[in-house]
Amino acid sequence: MSERATREETVDVVWSGSWVAERLGVALEGDGELQELLGLALRRNPKRAHLLVSNVLGKHVPQRPSVVHGAGFELGERVRALLGAQEARRAVVLGYAETATGLGHAVADGLRDAPYLHSTRRPVAGVEQAGGFEESHSHATSHLLLPEDRDLLASGGTGADASVLVLVDDEFSTGNTVLNTIRALHALHPRERYVIVALVDMRSAGDRDRLTVFAAEIGARVDLVTRSTGTVALPDGVLERGQALVAAQEAEQAGRAEKAEEAAGAVEDVDSAPVTRVHLDWPAGVPDGGRHGFTPAHRAALEAALPAMADRIAAELGDAAGPAPRHVLVLGFEELMYAPLRLGTALEAALGADAEVRYSTTTRSPVLAVDDPGYAIRTRLVFPAHDDPADGPGDRYAYNVAGAGFDAVVAVVDSTADTPELHAPDGLLARLAEHTGHVLLAVLPSYVPATAAPTGVPGTPTPAPERQEPAVLPEPLRGPDFSSYAPQDVGWLLQDLSDTELEAPTEEREEAIQSGGAHYAESLPVEYQPSAEYQALFTAALEASAARIARAVGTVTETVLAERGPRPVLVSLARAGTPVGVLMRRWAQHRHGLDLPHYAISIVRGRGIDATALRWLAAHHDPADVVFVDGWTGKGAITRELAAAITEFEASGGPAGFDPEISVLADPGGCVRTYGTREDFLIPSACLNSTVSGLISRTVLRADLVGPDDFHGGKFYRELADSDVSGLFLDTIAARFDEVAGQVEEAAKELLAADRAPTWEGWAAVERISEEYGIHDVNLVKPGVGETTRVLLRRVPWKILAKRGAGADLEHIRLLAEQRGVPVEEVDDLPYSCVGLIHPRFTRGATGADGKAVQGA
Repeated sequence: MSERATREETVDVVWSGSWVAERLGVALEGDGELQELLGLALRRNPKRAHLLVSNVLGKHVPQRPSVVHGAGFELGERVRALLGAQEARRAVVLGYAETATGLGHAVADGLRDAPYLHSTRRPVAGVEQAGGFEESHSHATSHLLLPEDRDLLASGGTGADASVLVLVDDEFSTGNTVLNTIRALHALHPRERYVIVALVDMRSAGDRDRLTVFAAEIGARVDLVTRSTGTVALPDGVLERGQALVAAQEAEQAGRAEKAEEAAGAVEDVDSAPVTRVHLDWPAGVPDGGRHGFTPAHRAALEAALPAMADRIAAELGDAAGPAPRHVLVLGFEELMYAPLRLGTALEAALGADAEVRYSTTTRSPVLAVDDPGYAIRTRLVFPAHDDPADGPGDRYAYNVAGAGFDAVVAVVDSTADTPELHAPDGLLARLAEHTGHVLLAVLPSYVPATAAPTGVPGTPTPAPERQEPAVLPEPLRGPDFSSYAPQDVGWLLQDLSDTELEAPTEEREEAIQSGGAHYAESLPVEYQPSAEYQALFTAALEASAARIARAVGTVTETVLAERGPRPVLVSLARAGTPVGVLMRRWAQHRHGLDLPHYAISIVRGRGIDATALRWLAAHHDPADVVFVDGWTGKGAITRELAAAITEFEASGGPAGFDPEISVLADPGGCVRTYGTREDFLIPSACLNSTVSGLISRTVLRADLVGPDDFHGGKFYRELADSDVSGLFLDTIAARFDEVAGQVEEAAKELLAADRAPTWEGWAAVERISEEYGIHDVNLVKPGVGETTRVLLRRVPWKILAKRGAGADLEHIRLLAEQRGVPVEEVDDLPYSCVGLIHPRFTRGATGADGKAVQGA
């Protein structure tokens, strides 16, 4: 936006500082734009009674979002011109909490390629401080620096030499805050150049000289970029007279409020405006602000998502009863300034000339309100803090909202602040509802860095109060503390039972399971350690099948995106589905730039799905967005189990909306309608156990270990790290993505146009085999390459049925069968490549003397 347009937006007939100037003799002296940019107000502060109130910052004075963002963006462009494009790419932008967090972010936007960080007054559990400093004139002084990337301040996260540091504040009054910051950070990361950016430079001549001396002292160049320059003329005794004036005004207002309350006692209560929650579908993995750092990649993802989020807000505004709102306020929350600002700019574009959009935020700063056109703060709303602040409870404020005539207010908070206090009768939402026709609540997920795991996970929101059941839900586990996968690859909705002895010999487990004395999920088999020959076979199979796997991954992912997009939440069935979920996430990121959430959840045959994990998913995502993922289908038992479990979960009062359909890499059983292929071929991840699944065990469900509000359990086999090929499996297949992209496009088109209704061909074959071989239990018939491999690795096999003529896909099956002394029977008319049969009447006495070969039934 041009400077002229900004001036036209901010100019007023009466200067909004004249009330203070007339009573205290305070004067602004500077260029012609100064009074258009700034008004004056008073506050209770022992160090400085007057407050410079910006008309373009969007903090205390509602302003057009495009004006607010444009003011910072233009400053950023000036910094880029000052540094040059090459040096600007090495810059890091640091903004100040709470007032300049949005301004600093907009400056970073103007620089284009600069990462951004702002200081914060909100400690985050598990996140180590990278520094801190004091703000001398503020009512709240301590600033924390909590970057997720510890190298951000040193090099912008690039690993290169120390970068230029750009420090952004709304006003440059004495320079003390900036000097404190530079002094603290220069001691940690010395650099040759700093750039200070502010909307207004209000320093005295002495303060200007002090900055020059300081720059020489540290041996660095310090540049200054501001929009306007001036000084504040303060007469003698102004602090004391200002404090007395504030006290007198507060006493007078308290008296008027008491009389108004008495008069209102006989008047019927007026219905408050409705409060509607709007679900934005905030892009996964994008931080809600710069508290832990915000990179150019984050910026690109947010820019792409803004129009759709604005459309959702506009749709909710249009659904409100009565005429469409024409005067809309987007209200941010304390340090959460930038995200609401950008939602506001997008909403301006979405509504166009049909509405006037304004933007401001709530604040911790107590300021006197005086309803006079010559005073910058006309009205204030007071409400209790609603984010459990580290410094304890207290009042918070929203200025110039009451009486402004807003038809609707869109309140934007992060999930940490979506608490009962927010929704209380005296909370922010209730106070807003007294002064507008419609309140929309938009909650952004509070970003917690991976470095805070396991107490926090990237991009994970705190549950909204209406969804908290029970009061405290466990958090997902992530690597490297749990699993060898990268933390962004998957969040495990499991509890860590790594220190619990759960393994039992295979034969002992089989006897207990078949006798009814134990369920298979109550213990774990001893992890199979492959021989060198078998490991070599896995490596060869992986290389031979990588392109085919990549094609299936791409096909199922494209189908999911087409039918369940634009940003599905992948939930893999641990553990066989988890490598597939990671690969689908990688495909979406590689081909479409999408950062899809991915979690792993436990489902147990005969016991259902983890209900606590479903409640966690419903508290953090729209259940309709959840897509369950598995590796392959056999006879379809898990497909039926999931459908029954979701029905039972909803019937018991659990959140509704989950789609029980499973998306799989391979569907040889014809059990699902979303798949990559229906061929029964070797998926190399089926050849191994934990060492191809992030070193995680099969899931465990046992009453003495898993309570009603716990996740199901699992173990992390750290001791097997030397044998881990989880990363090799993923990387080998992902390396073939570009090669198969064209084939995937054609396959996905064909599938989307085809009749993909399940045939249940596999189930019919299993029932036939069960009867033909005298087993009479379909649970002991395991069809397909993957399930047959599982039989050989962790059950007691009876025999293997192999489709006559099956080739390389069964080499590892034949090797495992030979090692365990299990016969392989060649058969015709088999719809699978192979079928594994578990011994139907197993006891340990039924095995041979070597514990391998199973005697005749």
